[in-house]
Amino acid sequence: MLVEICGLKIEFPSARGTHTAVKNVSMKLGTEKLGIVGESGSGKSLTARALLQLLPPKARVSADKLHFDGIDVLAASEKQMRSIRGRRAGLIMQDPKYSLNPIMTAGEQIAEAWRNQKKGSRREGLEAAIDLLDQVQIRNPKRVAGSYPHELSGGMGQRVMIAMMLAPDPELLIADEPTSALDASVQAEILKLMEDLVSRRNMGLMLISHDLPLVRHFCDRVVVMYAGQVVEELAAGELAQSRHPYTRALLDCLPSLTRPTARLPIMKRDSEWLA
Repeated sequence: MLVEICGLKIEFPSARGTHTAVKNVSMKLGTEKLGIVGESGSGKSLTARALLQLLPPKARVSADKLHFDGIDVLAASEKQMRSIRGRRAGLIMQDPKYSLNPIMTAGEQIAEAWRNQKKGSRREGLEAAIDLLDQVQIRNPKRVAGSYPHELSGGMGQRVMIAMMLAPDPELLIADEPTSALDASVQAEILKLMEDLVSRRNMGLMLISHDLPLVRHFCDRVVVMYAGQVVEELAAGELAQSRHPYTRALLDCLPSLTRPTARLPIMKRDSEWLA
């Protein structure tokens, strides 16, 4: 089992005392595609970042179990975490415009990620970068390797980000809204690419998203989060048959081409949804 989370709690100090952003979250992940869905602020990204110790210092994190491949993340030193972050677990951010270094070429950034783990020469790093760009289906990898981020489209920038994360041969990919800034056709290409890479490399994938149809078709299992808690977990193919009222409410708010309505329903939240 790659990831084991049990009873995760994340708190932040506030002017009114303590705010609990994540409460009693539990989930597991092996070599599969796990989708985590929910509205903004439901705790999806916080849960993933806690696994990599990437939360701000003021965050208070506790858990009965927070393990990556048997390693206790809460007890791990910064040296141990550096051997996990970027090497064994990669994080793909939402928008490459804000994640890539604007004054370094794409090839230099991928080569840097490769050399940090492989310890090769600069030339070997650039050769590896071109090979990785080819693996993520860039048509002219050598040209793209010499391009700066502002010279790349959104889809190409996201492929560069994926190549950077793949450079150290990770066992786990955490993708935080990786396609939200892309149009529908490019989104489909990126998802197909990630699916092929996960299958070919026998990796685990944690996909954070608010797009239920996307997760239903792409993932193996789905965890639904609401107000910092897990309210439901089910097979992705069974998402349309969900019984939890929050998941049903999310599905009902989606527009339909087969059953068009003059006005989409507004979700009415219930305090009984939370344990």
